[in-house]
Amino acid sequence: MPTRQGLVAAGAGIVAIVVGRVFAILELFVIGAALIVTVVFGVAYVAVRSPRLTAGRWAHPAMLSAGEAGTVDIDLVHTGTLRSPRFLLEESIQRPGDPPQIAPLGIEPLRPGAKVRTGYGLPTSRRGRIDLGPLVSVVTDPLGVARATRTVTGSDQVVVAPRAYQVPMPVLGSGPLGQQLLAQARRLGFGEFHSLREYVDGDEPRSIHWRASARSDDLLVKQHTLEGLKRAIVVLDPDPNSYADRASFERAVTVAASLVTSAFHHDLATRFVTGGGIDLRGPDVTAVTLDVLASIEPSTAPLPTLDRDPGEGIGLAILVTGAPGSTGWSAVGSIVDPTITVVPVTTDVAPRTKLGAAARTDDEFVRSWRALAGSHRTRSSSAQRSA
Repeated sequence: MPTRQGLVAAGAGIVAIVVGRVFAILELFVIGAALIVTVVFGVAYVAVRSPRLTAGRWAHPAMLSAGEAGTVDIDLVHTGTLRSPRFLLEESIQRPGDPPQIAPLGIEPLRPGAKVRTGYGLPTSRRGRIDLGPLVSVVTDPLGVARATRTVTGSDQVVVAPRAYQVPMPVLGSGPLGQQLLAQARRLGFGEFHSLREYVDGDEPRSIHWRASARSDDLLVKQHTLEGLKRAIVVLDPDPNSYADRASFERAVTVAASLVTSAFHHDLATRFVTGGGIDLRGPDVTAVTLDVLASIEPSTAPLPTLDRDPGEGIGLAILVTGAPGSTGWSAVGSIVDPTITVVPVTTDVAPRTKLGAAARTDDEFVRSWRALAGSHRTRSSSAQRSA
């Protein structure tokens, strides 16, 4: 179709023809006809020379993290029978609630059957979903009076997950949390039977070996080989009233993503729970959780009641919230499972217990959690993938 310049030229041509006809000025008649012919030629040119293309689009890496360099590759095949002119590809890039941006890609002339790869960088400064496309080709004539656009391929969506840090999981006896889990494992008697010992205060009554105790002057309890941490429940408090501001909630999302990916990386039976009935577990829990966290928003949807987790062995219930006393505490406080240790991670203030971690910044979360778990090594998920 004509461009603005082409419409002006066509309008000027019509006026010149009319004036030339009325006043019998041949020169104006000729000029007007030339302008109209130019526009007609331009429209015909772009209609005939507009390239016939097929395209494939791929985002790299497949799962993007906030702040990580991402690219979109576009593979083109020219299926037309004529050599194409130089043309432009335009890809629309839009986040929900933001105005669309256009990625322009200049393509040199292509012979029939030619293949070419091009691409552009993705904005990944924050988590969310990015709508890509449609991808269109744009051809203009040499004089710029006509322009033809043609859809090359449709739309796709790219997920930018929150940044996730690989942090250690506690080992029995290491760090404050590991020591707590060690005492819990001894008290509950998890693992293979090893021997009998005398009962001491704090031992679970169910670990008493009643037959052996009947033949002895003291109560005897079964001593087992100790098993390590087996499972982790990560609970994200979604209530906006639990956080001082939006930045605090965003840190909570990062913490939740970090703990879920790290727990799964350490072969723990991992579960993620948040408001709105979201309760994720299973072999794909990491990918599904990151997909949920990519677009999660603060919500007053209640957390489910966590009365008991069906898993086996020693476990953690990690509550990610803004401050002690927030909405999430009531849900986690309902856990009556003696095999579960509750650990708060707070993004606004320091927790009130030594078995907790502060996350007023990302760096503080990493340091605080490492100290709690008794480890001094960690790295972000992007570094983990590139290693």
